[in-house]
Formats: sequence, C-alpha cells, structure tokens
Amino acid sequence: MQQLTQAVDAINGIIWGDTLGLPLLIPLLAGVGIFLTLRLRFLSITRLPTAFILLWSGRRSSHSGEISPFQALMTALSATIGTGNIAGVATAIYAGGPGAIFWMWMIALFGMATKYAEAVLAVKYRQRDAAGRYVGGPMYYIRHGLGAGYGWLATAFALFGMLAAFGIGNMVQANTVAAALHDRFDMPLWLSGLIAAVLVAMVIIGGIRRIGEVAARIVPVMAGAYILCALTVLVLNFGQVPAALQLIISDAFTGTAAGGGFLGASVWMAIRFGVARGIFSNESGLGSAAIAHAAARTNSPVQQGLVAMLGTFIDTLIVCTMTALVIIISGAWQSGENGAALSTLAFATTLSQTGAYIVVFGLVVFAFTTMLGWSYYGERCAAYLFGQRIITPYRLAWVLAIYIGAVQKIDLVWNFSDAMNGLMALPNLVALLLLSPVIVRLTRAYFHERP
Repeated sequence: MQQLTQAVDAINGIIWGDTLGLPLLIPLLAGVGIFLTLRLRFLSITRLPTAFILLWSGRRSSHSGEISPFQALMTALSATIGTGNIAGVATAIYAGGPGAIFWMWMIALFGMATKYAEAVLAVKYRQRDAAGRYVGGPMYYIRHGLGAGYGWLATAFALFGMLAAFGIGNMVQANTVAAALHDRFDMPLWLSGLIAAVLVAMVIIGGIRRIGEVAARIVPVMAGAYILCALTVLVLNFGQVPAALQLIISDAFTGTAAGGGFLGASVWMAIRFGVARGIFSNESGLGSAAIAHAAARTNSPVQQGLVAMLGTFIDTLIVCTMTALVIIISGAWQSGENGAALSTLAFATTLSQTGAYIVVFGLVVFAFTTMLGWSYYGERCAAYLFGQRIITPYRLAWVLAIYIGAVQKIDLVWNFSDAMNGLMALPNLVALLLLSPVIVRLTRAYFHERP
C-alpha cells in the first residue's frame, strides 16, 4: 500500500506540480482552452444566449440518438455537479485560499470552449455499437478522427477513464455522503453505503436512457434548490458580497496570509488547487462529458457543442461560485475546517441549522446523480476496451465499489482520482489540438448558414 501511495503521489507531482518539477497538466489545460477560445473567436461567450435557447428547444428531439439534447446535458451535469461543488470548493479555499476561486473561474471560462469542442467531435465521430445504440467520446474521435495510428491513444484514454470513474465518480462520492450522514444524523456508514448502492443499481440497470430520464428530473430541481439557498445567504449579507469578490481577485495574485485557523497559501497554491478542483468539478478537458453528449438525439455537432458548454458555465461559474461566496462571507474559511465540514459550517453560520441540513441534502443528491452519470462514462470506456460482454460485470463492480467507498477510509482514492483525471485528460487534450481544424470548419460552416 505504501508503494502504491508513493506511485500515485509521484504521478500527481508530475501532472499537477506538487513536486519541484514543472507541472504538466495546468499549462496544457489552460493552453488548449485559450487556443480553442481564440480559434473559435470567443464563441463560448458570444454564443451563450444561443446555447440557452438550444437547451430549451432541445427538451424534445426527433433526430437519431438515444436521449434528447436536454437529457444529454442533464446527464453530463449529473456527473459534474457533485461533491466537487461543495467539498471540492471548500478544499480549494482551505488549501489555496480565496484566490483559488479566481483560478477556478479562469479555467472554467476557457474550459467552456474545451467542452464545446469535445461535444462537437463526439457527435461528429460517434458510432453504433453491437446493439445499435449511438456511442462516442474521446476514444472514438481519437480512433476515427486521427486514424488507426492513434489507436493506442484512444486505448489509453479508455483505460484511464475506466479507472478514474471508480474514484471521481464513485468511491469519493459515496465516502463523502456517508461521512456527512454519519456526522449529522449518526447514520451507520454501512447503511448509507447499502442504500446508495441499491438506489444506483435500480437506475443504471436501464442504461443511458434510464439515466437520462432520471437526470432530467432530478438535476434541474436539485441545482435550482441549492442555488436558491445560496442566493438567500447572499441577499441577507448583500453588503459583504463586493468585499468577498475583491478578496477572491486580490488573493489570486498576492497569496493569502495566515489568519484564524487558516495557515495561509501562496499564489502557486491558489493556482494549483483552483485549477485542480475546478477540473474535478466541471471536468472540462477530461473528455468525460463528451461520452454523454455523443448519445444525444441530434444531427448537428455544433448545436450539441453549444448545449454542452453550458455544463461548465452552470457547474463552476454559478454553483461553485455560490458555494465559495457563502464560505467567504460567513468567515468559516478561516476556521481550519476542510471539505464538506467547511461548507456545512459556512451555511450553518449564515442560516443556522437549516443551512447545515441544506448542505447535507445537497451532498446526498449531488453525489447520487454523479454516481449515475459516471457509471455510464466508465461503462462506455470499459465496453470500448473489452466489448459489450463487460457491461454487466462492470455494473456489478460499480455497485460494490459504492458500498466499499462508503465504509472505508479512502484518502488514497482522492489522490488516485486526481492522478487518473490528469492521465485521462492528456490524450483528450492532444486529440483536441490535432482535430481543432475539424472543430473550426464545422463551426464556421454552421454559423455561415445560420448567422
């Protein structure tokens, strides 16, 4: 176990820059996002109203595919709006100070173009599996967009994606929920793990169509309720909002001095944890959401790309920002608490015990839907590697891992998740760069016909 821990730490050191060496992933993520944003002429900002119109009209579609464009986004959001929006934001502030949120914003702004590009390619190069269902994602656009010579890169993505799913989308979620329910209601870890496993099993047995239906019902309600509660805090403390925003921006470039229970953070720590937790939350650059968008009922890669980029906007620039502002305004960020406990303290400070229940409820529902969305991502990666016969064993392993994650200490899993996220992002980012001419050509052709 010690050797495994050291190996994971070494990988993280290379990818995220925890060691003295230069980080590999942060400049690559930022560079690809900036490159695509410029090549697409800031489409992710200028076409934001169009994206919301397409989302609304995409609730129903008669085109080929498995789920509606709206359901595809809700499935992608079900996977991204999870513990990263509550525990992940708190961890970023605890380790990097309020300035980490600024860098989370930056990676999200440029990440919108990345998410757009992923979905465009996913629909462009999607295939039909042995059962006749539409499937796609980075492994498919690498293999069919770049050619057989890049098959090894597609295999690498699928392998890392399959493994990452058990971390970011399963055991981390189950463990966070079990701990929160135990702390707040003294619920035994085994019981919360068992309930979560059974509920997830009841949904994923129906595949992407069942997941899409459930996500379309739950995600808008859960995200709307959480945002409403956070907005209540901000309205009640409106006078402190400008100072909180100023603190986020100033500390992003100066670091954060120690104070209260907060140990202080350098500018580099703000960048490192802002970017890492931002990616953990919105998954831009990982390529995971492209797997859901490939199943959408659409005949336009560009339209689905526009809908897809809303995932990053909603997840990070709205939901994560709300959590961060509550934590900062409440003063809880200087308490020395970390993770979900920090978010719980922040809401409890501003809304009494009602606020604490809001966080626990949000964690439970967010984590549940994340486990649904990522089950499909991991399943498709596994099917790409081993064929359709792996799906049933994979689903059984998925349900078992939920229970294990709930009852065991999984400090290593958090680090493992960061490592696998980084490794699955690398082949995807390479493919986005090499296929950027295709993305630009499709985009310009679409808007030339529809100004």
